[in-house]
This record gives sequence, structure tokens and C-alpha cells, in this order.
Amino acid sequence: MPPEAYSHDTFLSVFTWRYGSPEMRRLFSEHSNRATWRKLWVHLAEAQAGYGLVSKGELEDLRGKMTDVDIERSHEIEKRIRHDLMAEIRAYAEQAPVGGGKLHLGATSTDIEDNADMIRIRRALDLILTRLTACLASVTKIVSEHKGTVCMGWTHLQPAEPTTLGYRFANYAQDLVLDVQLVEGLSRFTRGKGFKGAVGTSSSYTTLVSPKGNPRALEDAVMKKVGLEAFPVATQTYSRKIDYLVVTTLASIAQSAHRFASDIRLLQSPVFGELLEPIREEQIGSSTMAFKRNPVTSERICSLARYVATLPTVAFMNASNTLLERTLDDSANRRIIIPEGFLAVEEILLLYNSITSKLRLYPHMMKRNLERFGIFSATETLLIRLTALGADRQAMHEKIRSYSFQAWEKVLNGEENPLIEMLRGDPTIRAKLASGEVDRLLDPSNYTGDAAERCTRFLAEVVQPILTRHKGRLAEQPPSVF
Repeated sequence: MPPEAYSHDTFLSVFTWRYGSPEMRRLFSEHSNRATWRKLWVHLAEAQAGYGLVSKGELEDLRGKMTDVDIERSHEIEKRIRHDLMAEIRAYAEQAPVGGGKLHLGATSTDIEDNADMIRIRRALDLILTRLTACLASVTKIVSEHKGTVCMGWTHLQPAEPTTLGYRFANYAQDLVLDVQLVEGLSRFTRGKGFKGAVGTSSSYTTLVSPKGNPRALEDAVMKKVGLEAFPVATQTYSRKIDYLVVTTLASIAQSAHRFASDIRLLQSPVFGELLEPIREEQIGSSTMAFKRNPVTSERICSLARYVATLPTVAFMNASNTLLERTLDDSANRRIIIPEGFLAVEEILLLYNSITSKLRLYPHMMKRNLERFGIFSATETLLIRLTALGADRQAMHEKIRSYSFQAWEKVLNGEENPLIEMLRGDPTIRAKLASGEVDRLLDPSNYTGDAAERCTRFLAEVVQPILTRHKGRLAEQPPSVF
């Protein structure tokens, strides 16, 4: 297909131009893919030259044309023969008439394709790790600065007990830590197929190098040049279980971001009003309601995350339906789910980092919510103190419950919370505690347990070692979208 066909006059994937970084797009570009194929063919020829199978002249010819990818010519050939890798071989061989006849000697298609895929997956994972590190660093800053900033906690979307803003964000950081560890752990599993031939038995390479050598030595020589370890065994492909693990890890990252972005959307609502995602000065929230400040960036994170969440199902089917030594029914969808999974997750992380780097906080609204709702949860402290002073625990529980329900009704009718006055005025409570002591016990800012201390320990013991380990990545971030 001629290059001019790829324009905004025809369908384009949103990942072609809208989502993801130029770096990630280049990595999964067709040109990059074919350039990697050519490097693998040259590395194979270099190793085979050591066995006298490829001459010096042939090898130099292949090296000389290795970077001259001509996708248009390859596509012309593919239209006739309906095999993309063979089309690239023929296009390459036309450019390198001396060495072209030795291209792909002993190899099957997946000796080239699967190793190339794994090279790209490993590079993409490395880029995702860089984006994750940036998100973790920006969330960590919020945790550190606001570990003691008291705000209302919510369970079941109902007021619960006070927490701190830093402790809430520490939980988002905890999810990112797990995702970093998953990506780091994948390095133990992401290996190439190696060069094992049609069904993985290396029969073609055995024929080529015997009796001068053995196929394992040839494979090791090629993979050393590639910079990639090979699985010790494989069928015609590397195990598609690896794709499942990779895509599932991407879905895990998307899940972490979806949870975070959903909370941002809730807390940006005027019902809560405690924070606001960054917004550009000229940003429009609605085509009709000019006043709107919609959380569109967080909503985009959730939207892309839901898409990523579906991809492991496809990867699962690919892995579990690899019948005997090979089927080809994974090929078409792998061209979609792997690059799009990485591009979607990268876009999610770029947005995540942009939000946390410039998040707007509204302490007055946090205080308002605490004053409206925090006193209810603080009544537990009052109950414990009254019981310690000799009051009947069950009777005090019922008294506090009754006053709380009356106060809730007034709050829901738009009145100020009267609970503290009710409790101060109760004869039994007044007989046990002075009004100042009641006020102190019912101050929700005194009811956050060891949240601030846990933030400090978490940052020092869990987060900081990760950021230190990956400190070089923090300078490799694109500019914020805001």
C-alpha cells in the first residue's frame, strides 16, 4: 500500500496519532519491525559464517543493505505471495544480490518474528517502567507533603472515619509499587524463541552445522549478538503464555490507574470538592454548559483502562489454543493487542503523572467535610473514654446512636451538624466529662491513628529503594499535557 494512503482521509488507529508517545509509536512501527528482522537475519548470517556457510562477501553485502528497508516494495511482493516475512526476504535479497541467497538459511518465520517481537516487548516494558517510576515519584511527593493533612475517609461512598490525604495517596502508591515489581519480575520470563527451526527441534540447523558444531552453539552465538536469552525449549513459537503474562501486567497497571482516576473524579465533584485535576486556561468542559470543569483527563484514563482490561482474555485464548506445535490464529490479533496494550498503558501513565504533578487541593473543602461528617466517627473515642470512666458501655452506645441519627437528619436537611451540642448537653455525659474534654475527644483531626507515621515508614522502606534503583529514569519524561 503506498504511503500516501495513510492520511486522515482514511481510518487510522487513535494510537497512530492521538495516544502514546512518539517513542513508543516508533518502537511498534512497521519500519522498526522490519529493521529488527533484518538485524536478526544479519546476526544469523554472521554466526553461520563461522561455520563456513556464509562467505565474507555475502555477509558484507547483507550488512550494507541491512538498514535500507523498502516497505513499499515488500508490500508489492506480499500482494502476490501473501506472506509478509517472505516478502521482506525477497525485497532484501533484491537489494543484496550477492548475499541475498543466504538470507534466512535454516530458519523458520518465527525464528525471526518471535525474537523480534520479544526485543520490542522488552524495550516497551522498559519504557513502561520509566513511566511508572515517574508516576510513583509524583504520588510520593503528595504523600510526603500531606501525610498529616486530615480529610474525611469514605466507605461505601458514605462518610466513615478521618484519614489523611497523604495516607490515601500512599494507597495509590502501594498499587504502583506492586506494578513496578511485576514489570521488574517479567524480565525473568521474557526471552526469545531462539533459533530452533520449524517445530523447535533445530533439525535444520543440525543439518547445517554438523559435524563441525551443534545447533545449540549456533543459537547461543546468534542470541548473544541479539542481546537476548533464548528459552531452552520451544515449539515453532515461544510460549504464548509469555504474551498472557505481559498483557496481564499491562492490565494490572491499567487497574491501578483506573482506581486512582475514579477517585479523582469523585473528589473533584462539588459534592466533595476537595481537589481538582489540572486544567488548561482555555480548556472547554462542555460545548453548551460553559461553566463545566469536567474531569476529562481522569475519565480518559478510565476509558483506556477498560479497554486494556479486555486484552488478557485474547492473550489467554492465544496461549491456551496453541494446538500441538503451532497454529496461526493468534497472529492477526497479536498485531493489535501487544502494541495497542503498550500504547494505551503508556498514555494512561502519562496522564496519571500529569494529574499528580499539578493536582489542585482545596483544604477549606476538606475541613468543611470533616466538620459535617467527621464528628460522627469520632464518637467511638467518646464511647471508649466514657466506658473507662465507669459508664455502661451498651447504654452509652445507644445514647450516642440516638443522638447521631437525630443529627444526621438535620445535616441531610441542610442544617449545621448539632451532634456536639447534643452530646455536651447530655446529663450522663456531662457528669463524666467537662465540655472541653468532649470537644477534644470529638475533634476528628485527633482520630487518624498512625496514618502519618505509616506514610513516613512506607516512603522510606518501600518507595525510596525503588526510586533510588530507577533514579535515572526520572529525567526521561516527556512534558506534561497541561
